[in-house]
Amino acid sequence: MSITSNLNLVLLQRITKPVLWLLCLAPATWLIYGLFTNTLGPNPAETLIRSTGDWSLRMLCLALAITPLRQAFNLYALAKLRRLIGLFAFFYVVLHAVCYAWFDMYWQWSDIWQDILQRPFILVGMLTFVLLLLMAITSPKRILKAMGAKNWQRLHRCIHLAAWL
Repeated sequence: MSITSNLNLVLLQRITKPVLWLLCLAPATWLIYGLFTNTLGPNPAETLIRSTGDWSLRMLCLALAITPLRQAFNLYALAKLRRLIGLFAFFYVVLHAVCYAWFDMYWQWSDIWQDILQRPFILVGMLTFVLLLLMAITSPKRILKAMGAKNWQRLHRCIHLAAWL
């Protein structure tokens, strides 16, 4: 058996997705632990906001890397993990937005809207959030069937725009 065949067999094991879940949840667990043990540094709010943003970008890049890796190394089993990783990217984006709204803006919606309009990088972040929200909502297979494969695929190609933003 080739290395590719062995990797595909490993990736198809039932344990793969639970292990991936644990790996993807590890950063959030570490941040929650740090919050409760007061080990996030002198400015825990900034650490939470930056860390959740960094992890959302890492997950997004990982989700985007799956197709080229799958094609380059003939690892067809990687395709079964792409949606899970993409949803974890969205999970970290939501955590990032919640940390920003809670710790930075104290849930003051008028201040949040002013901040979005005044600071271009926050506007870009919100646009990215909306794109990822649309993709997360349309992630289930039944939505794919309802939308039609072509429309669904067109929407999900926005992942490249979200990564660029």
